[in-house]
Amino acid sequence: MDWFAAEGYRVSRLLFQRGLGGLYLVAFLAAALQFRALLGSRGLLPVPEFVARVPFRRSPSLFHWRYTDGLFATVAWAGVGLAGLTVGGVTERLPLPLSMAVWLVLWGLYLSIVNVGQRWYGFGWESLLLEMGFLAVFLGNAATAPPLPVLLALRWVLFRLEFGAGLIKWRGDPCWRDLTCLYFHHETQPMPGPLSWWFHHLPRPLHRVEVAANHVTQLVLPFGLFLPQPVAGGCAVVMVVTQLWLVLSGNFAWLNWSAIVLGVAVVPDAFWTRVLPLHPDTGVTATPLWWEVACLAVVLLVVVLSRRPVLNLISSQQAMNASFDVLHLVNTYGAFGSVTRTRYEVVVEGAAGEPGSPWLEYEFKGKPGAVGRMPPQWAPYHLRLDWLLWFAAISPRYAEPWFPRLLQRLLEGDRSTLRLLRHNPFPDQPPVVVRAMLYQYRFTSRAERRGTGAWWHREAVSRFGPPQTLAGRRR
Repeated sequence: MDWFAAEGYRVSRLLFQRGLGGLYLVAFLAAALQFRALLGSRGLLPVPEFVARVPFRRSPSLFHWRYTDGLFATVAWAGVGLAGLTVGGVTERLPLPLSMAVWLVLWGLYLSIVNVGQRWYGFGWESLLLEMGFLAVFLGNAATAPPLPVLLALRWVLFRLEFGAGLIKWRGDPCWRDLTCLYFHHETQPMPGPLSWWFHHLPRPLHRVEVAANHVTQLVLPFGLFLPQPVAGGCAVVMVVTQLWLVLSGNFAWLNWSAIVLGVAVVPDAFWTRVLPLHPDTGVTATPLWWEVACLAVVLLVVVLSRRPVLNLISSQQAMNASFDVLHLVNTYGAFGSVTRTRYEVVVEGAAGEPGSPWLEYEFKGKPGAVGRMPPQWAPYHLRLDWLLWFAAISPRYAEPWFPRLLQRLLEGDRSTLRLLRHNPFPDQPPVVVRAMLYQYRFTSRAERRGTGAWWHREAVSRFGPPQTLAGRRR
């Protein structure tokens, strides 16, 4: 089929595949380093408890067959290894069936993790990675021309990602419509980055321009992705630039980088060969008929499964970041339909227990804690505990049932849990009692920053539950 091959997108496909391999690498690495405390046999939300009550048909995962912490570690590190080979260009040089098998194994392994990940994996970028990863199985290797139907399916992913995010903003918080949301968002977003303080202090007219530009990028330009070149590529470039702006302004795990990788796949080789020392490989074999049929079947499946995401997009009750099938093949996206005006943080403290013992604060890796610490850069790596603590500060229901278990693990001095933290104030012996306090945080003003060197100002608001002891007695 002459129309099947998209000859002008070889470099674009290469960049997409290498970029997606990098995202898989980060995702599997985060799983390998964090799972014992979060999902392990003694984790805050143990996988064995989950698979005992949720059947395979509702959350397909190889861990329904068997679970041990060692098996989970093997899955995660195998994913790291395969993703590393992909980033290094090994996968694309394999014979077509083997190349497809690598991509399929990556998708299957990560699906097995996400489907038992519970709250820790309830983020839109998990489904997005799986959706991109499934389509990557059918993108071919270096010896085949990029398949046009699959490239169009990737544009459909980018369209839903951007347009869904734009719609949920426009329909949601009024501050998106009156262009004032960024008066608050840089300060109250889940995990500010090193530049967020400066972004917050940009002139308010510029904040309004940012919001207006976001609306254009998310509500207008996505339709241009399906127009002829150079219009489609130009729209994608604007989206990539916008996503890089978001990368600079905060930490959103690999969400922004996923959009960037998708945008790269839209831009034709004619652009990339001008700006990068890359040239398409011309050594192409004949495209196997079975592969063409497989690609067309997958795209037809995407069309069929798109019904519910499209109905969600046009619904006045639009849901954000939802999966409509257990394999996460075609999903709906969107975030920050509402923007919080005030930032609250859960601060965890411990004490030795003797009369007059001071309360010493645990420091987390990414979320705000000590007021003098510059917000760190972690994205695209995902700090799952830090993110859930942001949600818990907004509503305590997000803290159940894992937060009381977190306090118990701190009382036990559990090593896996402590590895998720930046600073343990009790390195020699665990505390006798721990408590959680709710604080209100705000960025310091320019004058306060000059005078104190602090990035944050905070004030105690209330207790976040009663103090806990190891025996479970509350004080």
